[in-house]
Amino acid sequence: MGSIFKFKQFEVDQTDCAMKINTDGVLLGAVAGHPAPQRILDIGTGTGVIAMMLAQRYLEAFVDAVEIDRPAAIRAATNFKQSLFADRLMVNWVDIASFKTDARFELIVSNPPYFVNDLKNPEARKGIARHTDEDFFNILLLKVAQLLADDGVFWVILPVKQAGQLIVNAVLQRLFPSKIIHVYSDAGKTEFRQIVCFSFQSVSIIHENFYIYQTEGLYTNAYATLLKDYFLAF
Repeated sequence: MGSIFKFKQFEVDQTDCAMKINTDGVLLGAVAGHPAPQRILDIGTGTGVIAMMLAQRYLEAFVDAVEIDRPAAIRAATNFKQSLFADRLMVNWVDIASFKTDARFELIVSNPPYFVNDLKNPEARKGIARHTDEDFFNILLLKVAQLLADDGVFWVILPVKQAGQLIVNAVLQRLFPSKIIHVYSDAGKTEFRQIVCFSFQSVSIIHENFYIYQTEGLYTNAYATLLKDYFLAF
C-alpha cells in the first residue's frame, strides 16, 4: 500500500504514521454511530482516518482527535487541513490521560492498542500504537466516563479477549454494553474482533454477526454496503 490512501471524499497520507490504515479502523469508522452528535472524540487517531469518516457522515459535528505520537499527530493535522471537513476537525498531540476539555461528547470512538503486556514490537513507535499495559484500559474507561455526554455512546474495536475484559471493567465506570458486533473474516473462521458500543444506560445487549468475506478475495454485500460511501472500490 502506498503512502496515500484515496477515499471517495478525502485522502489520507500515511507517511510518518506507525500504524497504517487497516480493517479495524475503517470498520469502526463506518459502524460507530449516534442519532445526532454535535461533538465527536477520536482517541488514538493515528492517520486521522476514523475522524474524517465521521466528519463526512455527520455534517453538523465537530470532531476532536487525540494522538500521543507526535509524527502521527502532525500527519493527521495535515490530512485534516487538506480535507473538505477542515473547519470541523482538530487534532490534539497529547496522551488521553492528559487531555483536558470542558466539552462533553455525544460520540467517542477508539481503535486502541491491544497487546496487553505482550512482547513489545522492536520498532518503538509501532509498539506504542499496538501495545499497551493494563493501566491503559482503566485510564481509557475513566476518561471516557468523564468526557461522555449523558446521552452519549462510546464505540471501540478490540480482539475478543480484550473486548471481554473491557466490558467487565467498564461497569466500574457505569459504562454498559448496549451492542456487540462479532466480526469474522468469513463464515468458516472464528470471531477475531468485537466492536462494542457502551453507554450510561444498562439495557439488553444487541448481538450482531458481521462477515467481511463471502469467499477468498470476495467481499460480502454487508461489507460493501457498509463502506460504499467511503471506498472507491464499491
